[in-house]
Amino acid sequence: MATAQAQMETKWWSGGKSPFNVEYGKLMMWYFLMSDAFTFGAFLISYGTIRFSQNYWPDPNKVFNAFPFAGHANLPLAFVSLMTFILIVSSVTMVLAVHAGHHMDKKGVVKWLAWTIVGGIAFLACQAWEWTHLITGHHAVLMDGKIQEIGTTVSMNPWGAEVPGMLHNGEHVTKPGPVAFGGYFFGITGFHGFHVLSGVVINIVMLVMVMNDVFERRGHYLMIEKAGLYWHFVDLVWVFVFLCFYLI
Repeated sequence: MATAQAQMETKWWSGGKSPFNVEYGKLMMWYFLMSDAFTFGAFLISYGTIRFSQNYWPDPNKVFNAFPFAGHANLPLAFVSLMTFILIVSSVTMVLAVHAGHHMDKKGVVKWLAWTIVGGIAFLACQAWEWTHLITGHHAVLMDGKIQEIGTTVSMNPWGAEVPGMLHNGEHVTKPGPVAFGGYFFGITGFHGFHVLSGVVINIVMLVMVMNDVFERRGHYLMIEKAGLYWHFVDLVWVFVFLCFYLI
């Protein structure tokens, strides 16, 4: 009886400013990232559902085998691997920027934050090239009994099954592929690219604030850490996008 009474009188938390023992802004950033993760998760689950309901799906080794200034060299996934490497390195430089902020090292924050911005811009430039290559590329496709040369868009997909024994200008002729491929690819990678662009803008704003001694006057660099959380989330999401679109 006494034990039960003691348990009833126990107050596990009596209120206060910080029930989670974390700074308010950082907590809100975690909430935002959780909601954003649900959005990306819904997109990828939808993509997986459509993809595995199809009898045929484009082979990533054939779709993503180009490399800038490499001509017609067959380099499966080489370019997207470079994009992934750039984004991972930018995540490392962001860690170093946050670390420098913890030690009130303004010069270190400026240097590593600037490199993070460069990495983000480089990734966006690579993605722009990849999109341009897919959209403007011409592939021989057998449509309505005629051979037509088309690119990859949200409404047309040349990456279907090959037509046996049929060549056009030395290239294998294919049937039209699942229309959903372009919509999902451009939709999901574009949504991720928008997040990268947002992260670059946020980091530029942070860099300007650092150079104007805003955080030095505050006595801390917590805003850099919050920006870092967002940047790491964007990098982590790319791992899942890379897995779903390029590897599986």
